[in-house]
Amino acid sequence: MKQFDFKKERSYSGREQLPVGGYVCSILSAKVESYDWGSKLNIAFDVAEGDYAGIFQRDYQNNTNENKKWRGVFKLNLPRDDGAEQDAWTKRKFGNTIWAIEQSNPGYVWNWDEKSLKGKKIGIIMRNEEWAMEGRSGWTSKAAGADSVDNIRAGKFRMLADKPLKNKPNGGYADVLETVESDGELPF
Repeated sequence: MKQFDFKKERSYSGREQLPVGGYVCSILSAKVESYDWGSKLNIAFDVAEGDYAGIFQRDYQNNTNENKKWRGVFKLNLPRDDGAEQDAWTKRKFGNTIWAIEQSNPGYVWNWDEKSLKGKKIGIIMRNEEWAMEGRSGWTSKAAGADSVDNIRAGKFRMLADKPLKNKPNGGYADVLETVESDGELPF
């Protein structure tokens, strides 16, 4: 092997994952973002209690990528108010989230100002979601539901089912096995 200059350091150490389950969290900010297809309320949060308190702050501080992003975000689609069945579901999820925030913060009443959510407590329910990007895939935990902090602390919340990709890209382990079985050669 030809010698070359390099720096002996740990370059990647995998990110700490928040296991599926319910967590008492603090809302750090909330912002409405508009897209071609509609709008979302993005609620940035971090875990406030327990073994995983501060997980997203640590992740952000330890991330050395130039385009690092805050991973603790609960994304709520906002209704289009068009009467569609999807719109009714979107309104129910939004209503449940506002209920969870009001229940978790005695005296707080939702006032249609997303900035008023900063500093409030919320119970966030994490579930596993499958992802695929640039030929790679895997599973990660994502914020998918809300409940009151009292219900989270008491363990009285509904776990959410894993969310696999709807349209999985072709390729992967099964294709490699098929290649090996068909011609007896390893694919590398």
